[in-house]
Amino acid sequence: MAKKIASARISTQSSQLLQDLNNSLPFDKVLYREDIEGSQAHAYMLAQQGIISTEDYQKIDAGLREIRTEIEEGVFTLEGDDEDIHMAIEGRLTEKIGDAGKRLHTARSRNDQVALDFRLYVQRNTQAIAQLLLTNIQTLLEVAKAHSETMLPGMTHLQHAQPINFGYHMMAYASMFKRDYERFVNAYARNNYAPIGCAALAGTPHPIDRNITAQKLGFDAPTLNCLDTVSDRDFALDILFNISTMMMHMSRLSEELILWSASEFKWVTLSDRHATGSSIMPQKKNPDIPELLRGKTGRVNGNLIALLTVMKGLPLAYNKDMQEDKEGVFDSVRTALLSLQVLNEMIADMRVNTEAMERACMVGHLSATDLADYLVKEAGLPFRDAYHITGNVVNLAETKGVDISELTLSDLQRIDERIGEGVVALLDNRASMNARESQGGTATIRTLEQIAQLQAWLVTQEPND
Repeated sequence: MAKKIASARISTQSSQLLQDLNNSLPFDKVLYREDIEGSQAHAYMLAQQGIISTEDYQKIDAGLREIRTEIEEGVFTLEGDDEDIHMAIEGRLTEKIGDAGKRLHTARSRNDQVALDFRLYVQRNTQAIAQLLLTNIQTLLEVAKAHSETMLPGMTHLQHAQPINFGYHMMAYASMFKRDYERFVNAYARNNYAPIGCAALAGTPHPIDRNITAQKLGFDAPTLNCLDTVSDRDFALDILFNISTMMMHMSRLSEELILWSASEFKWVTLSDRHATGSSIMPQKKNPDIPELLRGKTGRVNGNLIALLTVMKGLPLAYNKDMQEDKEGVFDSVRTALLSLQVLNEMIADMRVNTEAMERACMVGHLSATDLADYLVKEAGLPFRDAYHITGNVVNLAETKGVDISELTLSDLQRIDERIGEGVVALLDNRASMNARESQGGTATIRTLEQIAQLQAWLVTQEPND
């Protein structure tokens, strides 16, 4: 038989199977810092309100500080048969300071206690992930600055489409990460309200002041409705969704890095620090990091769906099902923090093979659209007519085994005599790229403008305290 789960109502010992199913200490011990800080703030408020004596508060606060040191120095190991991190710390506190430790739980339930600990964890890691996103944006900007004139084929359907520059391509991912950052920042603001003081579900008759604990823990204010508060895990779903979206963006970039580092492309070379070899083929250099990032995206997506599924049928208020809220979040947070760090390192260290990229621009007739636009603007043709004439020019280039940009004026005029001499210069791939000067376009001048705008935005983002 196992240690009885904490309850005044249950008179017999708990089944070992129940203990094994119910025990959350093996994973929620991650929350020891948050649990101690929340308890310190709660005890402070109780003392301020005269609910416990100043002497008891001082004993509680000193005892909790000692317990944190004991945990971090390995003196007090969280490996026992306590039900969860909250009971483990409270039990240790009572061992150390006696009856004063038993007064800590006045005007508090484990329902609002765990909601507080978990929210503190999510809020802190929301900020940590946001800061790493800023670091990744800065690294992408540096790559973009170095390659605002390096051409490569822009693609749709994974087919060569129009010439762009590599800096412009990197700015697309920087823009995605900016949106990710803003999602984390918005989620932090939306969820920065203190659950503590809600007790089991309906508040407490003790004369508490929830504003004291909210302020002491860095929240903007207490939550509005206690019934909602103890059963709310939207903040956990927010971080899971934001991580999933961010990892989806990272996976798209990873997919391109995998393709670009293949022999068929050779557009980038990953550093040896960020690749592995084969156990049997000595010539291999495998892009394991982007492959792992791509794979871990499925893992964090699963964590999001798991919690959505847990929460979808729960009546108000707290239900034990909600113990399943943490492991997926802990896993996704660890995955996100590590993934952002390794992605940043890999991007900073990779070598861009500019010649291979620019050679690839001679495949696929990337400037064909420029010919169609020329016929519309200079010859006054309807776009659909210009489109079909351009298609015939592309067919001619295919027959001759050259890129459209390599056709002579006489070649072009064999298809349509309205094609004038000026079009030859327009069909040059670099000219085609730089012709796209509309706002947000790929012309080098516009790419540099985008880089400057995003760099200026970065400066306005204050680092976390």
